Amino acid sequence: MPLALFALAISAFGIGTTEFIINGLLPDLATDFGVTIPAAGLLVSGYALGVAVGGPPLTMLGGRLSRKTMLLALMLLFIAGNLLSALAPSYGVLMVGRFLAAFSHGAYFGVGSVVAADLVAPQKRASAIALMFTGLTLANVLGVPAGTWIGQAFGWRSTFWVVVVIGVAGLVGVLALVPRQPRPQGGVLRELATFRSGGVWLALAMTVFGFAPVFAMITFISPIMTGVGGFSPGAVPLVMAVFGVGLVAGNLIGGRLADRAVMPSIYGSVGLLTLLAVVVALVAGNQVGFVIAITLFGVAAFATVPPLQTRVLDTAAGAPTLASAANIGAFNLGNAIGSFAAGLTIDAGLGYTAPAWTAAVLGLIGLAVAGLAGLQARRPVAAAAQAVQVERAGAA
Repeated sequence: MPLALFALAISAFGIGTTEFIINGLLPDLATDFGVTIPAAGLLVSGYALGVAVGGPPLTMLGGRLSRKTMLLALMLLFIAGNLLSALAPSYGVLMVGRFLAAFSHGAYFGVGSVVAADLVAPQKRASAIALMFTGLTLANVLGVPAGTWIGQAFGWRSTFWVVVVIGVAGLVGVLALVPRQPRPQGGVLRELATFRSGGVWLALAMTVFGFAPVFAMITFISPIMTGVGGFSPGAVPLVMAVFGVGLVAGNLIGGRLADRAVMPSIYGSVGLLTLLAVVVALVAGNQVGFVIAITLFGVAAFATVPPLQTRVLDTAAGAPTLASAANIGAFNLGNAIGSFAAGLTIDAGLGYTAPAWTAAVLGLIGLAVAGLAGLQARRPVAAAAQAVQVERAGAA
């Protein structure tokens, strides 16, 4: 794999750290700003909505730039958002900082996915995308646990200062290693025209509901562990590190499987994710069982990412950059839906295992949408086969 993919992964590591770090700091943030745990959880939903809202417009605005220039501009925006978060004097300002950093997220992974896919042979696109997303998953193994420990030891602001440093490193990596590619051709109207296809919208819906279970679960992993499993607060970073190992493994496995067959990979990963959400709910009170189940949940969680991203690139061949950014927005719309829905169940007094059950319900919806997408994809193939049979019959 080209070195440029590792440069993309460095930035992905920083972006992933700032996205997921709130999950381990919810109790500290809630105490510092005098808000409830579900209210602090809205910092996750707010970030996710920022990704969903900001990604496509920024991608279109950057259509006149080379992809490398666009990546550099997005990393500068990411650094600015995290600086504001580190200095935030209030909950509202922190939300603004999160939202600003989130704007760069969707466009970065959208453009980065296309750059990664163009750096390798066509049959290795999913693996290249998976390698870039490995930075995102490593954030859960290294960045989030380390950031949680730093936040608990030195205050949550120190975590955001560390993220700023990582962002600067990512900026330098992109500048030094990513080759210049031509700016996207065809203009905004051509890119937007691709979204007339029902297949593109079904692919995006698959991403929303196929990934929503992940954040329904991990947004409240800290209160689940301490409130149900009896873990000490100091154990949270360790378990999150183990969970992150599962994410890394799942991402690489998902890339390999998606290179072979995209839709079967989606059915299998989302189905396994749904099943494991139920298992987590059932074993939440058993510490050993919980660690095993949440690690396997992590494997299934990021095994969904390469096939879902590849599916959108396949259905939107005429607008890969915009469609890819829209799909990152779809991932994060799923994040927002998952964390918000799970927070509602806690507010309703259903307990801290409710997020796991919420994840299972969302996973079933994701499977239903995937089934519809599979049927829609088979129709043109079936029609073409029927046309061939009619032609042969006429010839006979």
